[in-house]
Amino acid sequence: MMRKKQLLVVALSCSLFLPSFLVNTNLVKAELIEGKFTSKDEVVYATLNANGALNDLYVVNTIDMASAGSIIDYGTYTSVKNLTDLKELQQEGQIVRIDAPEGKFYYQGNLEDDTQLPWDVTISYKLDGQEIDPVALAGKSGSVEIIIETKANENGNTVFFENYLLQVSLLLPNTYRNIDATDGIIANAGKDKQITFTVMPGEAETLTITADAQSFEFDGIQIAALPSTLPIDTSEMDHMTEDMATLSDAIGELNSGVADLEDGVSQLNGGAAALRKGSVQYHNGISQAGGASSEIVSASKRIGEALQTINASLLASSSELDLTSLTELPAGLTQLAAGLTDTVTGLTNLQENYTIAYQALDGSIQGIPDVQLTDEEIAAITTSNADSSVVEQLLATYQAAQTVKATYSSVKGAFDAVAPALTQTNEAVTLMSGTLTALATELTTSIEEMDLSALEELQQGIAGLAANYGEFHSGLVSYTKGISQLSSSYSSLHSGIVDLSGGTAGLEDGVDELHNGTDELYQETKDLPEQIKEEINQMIAEYDKSDFEPVSFVSPKNEKVHSVQFVLKTESIEIVEPEAEQAKPKEDKGFWELFLDLFR
Repeated sequence: MMRKKQLLVVALSCSLFLPSFLVNTNLVKAELIEGKFTSKDEVVYATLNANGALNDLYVVNTIDMASAGSIIDYGTYTSVKNLTDLKELQQEGQIVRIDAPEGKFYYQGNLEDDTQLPWDVTISYKLDGQEIDPVALAGKSGSVEIIIETKANENGNTVFFENYLLQVSLLLPNTYRNIDATDGIIANAGKDKQITFTVMPGEAETLTITADAQSFEFDGIQIAALPSTLPIDTSEMDHMTEDMATLSDAIGELNSGVADLEDGVSQLNGGAAALRKGSVQYHNGISQAGGASSEIVSASKRIGEALQTINASLLASSSELDLTSLTELPAGLTQLAAGLTDTVTGLTNLQENYTIAYQALDGSIQGIPDVQLTDEEIAAITTSNADSSVVEQLLATYQAAQTVKATYSSVKGAFDAVAPALTQTNEAVTLMSGTLTALATELTTSIEEMDLSALEELQQGIAGLAANYGEFHSGLVSYTKGISQLSSSYSSLHSGIVDLSGGTAGLEDGVDELHNGTDELYQETKDLPEQIKEEINQMIAEYDKSDFEPVSFVSPKNEKVHSVQFVLKTESIEIVEPEAEQAKPKEDKGFWELFLDLFR
C-alpha cells in the first residue's frame, strides 16, 4: 500500500514537469467530452447565532456521474469549491461548469447573504424567569429556560416548509437538574441528556426546555430538516378496526341494554304510581280502622258491663226478683244484640276496605319489575357519557325499589293474617249478636208465659255469656291495639312509597335521557371502523410526503434532484477562559510539504 502511494506521488510530481502543450491538449480533449449524471443531492448547511439569526449558508452538492465529462450545475453562489479533486470549477453567474470523473462528485457552493431559509427560527433564553442575552448567560447558575420558535419564512420557499419535518435536538449535561422538555424526548447520551423534538410539516411550534443549571454552557442547537416520509405500516389496520368493530358492537349492546332498562324503569314507575295509589287507599282504610278502634272497644266494654249487670240481677232471689225489671231485660238484650250487629257492620266495612287497600298495595308492589342488574351492567352505566347525577339517582331508585319489594316480601305474612283475623272476629261477634237476640226472644216468651222455672236456665246462660264475653273483650282490645300500631307504622311506609313514586318518576326521566345519550353515542360510533380508517388515511395523507418530488434549493433550473436536506446549527454558549499563554505562531509549510499532506 505504501509503495502504491509513493508511485502515485511520483506520477503526480512528474506531471508537474511535463510540457505545457501536453496538458493543454488533454484539457481540450476534456472540454470536448460531455459527461452524464443520474442524480443530484443537496445538503444545505446553515450556521445560526445563539438567537437563531442566520450567519453563514452553504450547500454541499453530490452529483452521481454515470460517465466522466463536462456537466453544468446551477446555483446563486458567491463562490464554489471542488471537494473531490484539484480541478478548478468554472463559475459564470448562476452557471457552474464541472469536469467530473465517473462516480460521486462533491463540491461546495457558498450562498449569497440574502438567501432565505424556508423556516424562521427564533431562540430566546430566560434565567430565573427573566429574559437574558445568550452571551451573558454563559457561566450563570439558576433556572434556565430555552424557548425555540419555528414558523414559515414568508420570504423563503414554502414547498420545504409544507413538506419537511424538523428534528430539533440539543445536549445538556447530566449535572443539570430538573431537565424538562414539554412534548420532547429526553434520552441519556453518555455524560449528557439528549433532548429531541419533532415538528411536523406545515406546523409552527414553540418548543421549551427548562433545567436548573450550574455554570451554564452548551454546544448549541441542531436542526435537521428532511422530507416527511413516515414509515406508517397499515397492515395492522384491519386488526385495529376489528377491535373498533367489537367496541362499536359493545356500545350497540349497551344501547340495547339501556333501552331494556328504560322499559323496565317505565314499568317500575307505572308500578310505583299504582303502588302509591293503592297505598293511599290502604292508608285511608287502616287509618279509619285505627280511628274506629276506640269506639269498638268502648261499645264492647258497655256490652260487657250490661251482661254483668244482667247476670247480677238474675242471681238475686227469685222472690226478690222485680218482674217489672225482668220485662225490660229482653229489650236490653235486643239493644245489646243491635250494638253487636253495628259492630259487625263496622268490622265488615273494615274488612272490605282492608281487602281493597291490601289488594291495591300487593298489586302495586308485585308490579315492580324483577330487574336484577349485573355488576357489568352497572359498571357500563356508570362509565357511560350520561349525566353522573342521573346515573346516581337511577341506581339509588333502583336499589330503593328492590328494598321495598324485598321488605314487603318479608312482612307479607303479617298483611295476609289481617283479613282472616277480621273474618274470625266478625263471625264471633255475629254469633254473639245472634245468641243475644235468640235469648231475648226466649226470655220474652218465658215472661209472657210466666214460666219462672225457665229463669234458672236463663240465669245460667247469661252467666256463661258474661264470663266468655270478658275473654272476647280482651282479645278485641288486643286486636284494636294491633290495628292502631299498624296504622301508625304504615304511615312511615306510606311516606316511603310516596318518595319511591316520586323517585321512579325522576328515574324514568333520567333513564330516558341516558338512553338518548347512549343512542347518540351508538349512532356516532356504529361506523367507527370506517371512521378510524378514514382518520388514519387522512393522517397519512397529511404527514406522509413520500410522493413529494424534490426540488433544488439553490436553483429551479437544476434537474434530476434526488434529495435536499437541511442542517442548521446554532453557535454554542461557552464560558470564555483567559488564555494562559500566547499561542505560538505556526510555521509556514513549503509547497512539497503541503502537497505531500494531501496523501498523508
